[in-house]
Amino acid sequence: QVQLVESGGGLVQTGGSLRLSCAASGRTFSSYAVGWFRQAPGKEREFVAAIKWSWGSTYYADSVKGRFTISRDNAKNTVYLQMNSLDPEDTAVYYCAAADGPIRFESSPYAYWGQGTQVTVSS
Repeated sequence: QVQLVESGGGLVQTGGSLRLSCAASGRTFSSYAVGWFRQAPGKEREFVAAIKWSWGSTYYADSVKGRFTISRDNAKNTVYLQMNSLDPEDTAVYYCAAADGPIRFESSPYAYWGQGTQVTVSS
């Protein structure tokens, strides 16, 4: 049974940093892409960043490029999202998700989802 467990969310001031973790278990993820999505109140879920597990290739939404970094630790089966220069617009519930195959920017191909972690950026 595949499980994705996020952690690391919290409250931070504008300009601060947080690192989110997504611990994966239940299968080998070498053929998978792992993505981070976020959903703010009253808004649709949006793509943030993704990484292809085997190659390490990464993609970012324009809104976070240069501020967020996605990475993975094969030994720990964990994907990280380092978030710097946070802005109140980054406030949302952040979800990690896994999809078998290439990186996709829409959420529907991602079959496995974590429970989400709240990130709140105060002004």
